[in-house]
Amino acid sequence: MRDKVKKIWPEIEWIKDQKLKNKVLDCWVYALEKSVLTIKDLETIPFSLLAKNCKVSFMNHKRTCVKLAVEMAKTMKDNFGDEIKINMDFLIAGAILIDVGKLLEYTKVKSKIVTSKSGELVRHPFSGQAIAARFDLPNEVQHIIATHSSEGDLGKRTVESIIVHHADFVSFEPFKS
Repeated sequence: MRDKVKKIWPEIEWIKDQKLKNKVLDCWVYALEKSVLTIKDLETIPFSLLAKNCKVSFMNHKRTCVKLAVEMAKTMKDNFGDEIKINMDFLIAGAILIDVGKLLEYTKVKSKIVTSKSGELVRHPFSGQAIAARFDLPNEVQHIIATHSSEGDLGKRTVESIIVHHADFVSFEPFKS
């Protein structure tokens, strides 16, 4: 399963810290093993059940979000220099993991993917943060997962979380119904 996850997530290799890289990989392996979804499903299902008739796949959205976050961070570092501190490993790990909890949010009903009862009660920022905690990811990465969506609007976000939050919404809002 690890090799299959590496294949769908080549961006994991962008993480320089080997321990963090392995933990991110472990989170995805765990979520896939607990999910009704397959790797093939991730390449074909819409990235959100909130976007009606969306043709953009879960993995397409995820890769776009990661790439946007990295490019925004690089631009900010290029333009602001030492005035801004961005931990790229935390940013990349967080961006890769923000929707890992969605794998536990879904169920299949007559071959159609729908939100499960569990997914209605515990949205993916919470289940994703719990998965990250299970594998002892740094609090900074857990923070990105927990605050990337509207659930994080009332708290203070780190710079990495701000970037990932906006990358996620930039790649979501144009498709929202």
